[in-house]
Amino acid sequence: MTISIISALEAKDKLAAGALLIDIRQPEEYRREHIEGSVLQPLSELQRQGLNETLKQGSCLIFHCKSGARTCSQSEFFKQLAQESHCEVYLLEDGINGWKNAGFATQFNPSQPIDIMRQVQIVAGSLILLGSLLGWSVSPYFYWLPAFVGAGLTFAGISGFCGMAKLLMLMPWNRK
Repeated sequence: MTISIISALEAKDKLAAGALLIDIRQPEEYRREHIEGSVLQPLSELQRQGLNETLKQGSCLIFHCKSGARTCSQSEFFKQLAQESHCEVYLLEDGINGWKNAGFATQFNPSQPIDIMRQVQIVAGSLILLGSLLGWSVSPYFYWLPAFVGAGLTFAGISGFCGMAKLLMLMPWNRK
């Protein structure tokens, strides 16, 4: 059995015929923006528990993420799910981005914060840029700031623990 990647238009037709659309992103990503009618089933949960009872009833499942990268990287896992559930499984081409590029609407809630890793990227990039500019224009001692941030990012990549992400999760805009 192969897993097919389908366009947003093909997905819309399949949804009209009764297919289920499954969003494999994290809950905070889903709360900020999702395709109306999609069911949230984070990838980590799917890998741990498999399809929930509602999804097992579907004869046609369409999985999606933000850009299509997460779903494509897990195509073997979805193939296995399809075999276990005896259903058709498709991946939405380019994920929610492809859906929007096709001109289809999403449910967007701007009051929800952007996902935590994007916040880390914004803060880390800003600190590196600020430290570099201040090191160049004010004092070379400011070069320690980008060095510190770089060391923190390296540690996060090696250990899987990101102190900046933990700190950002405590911020008021992330506590809802």
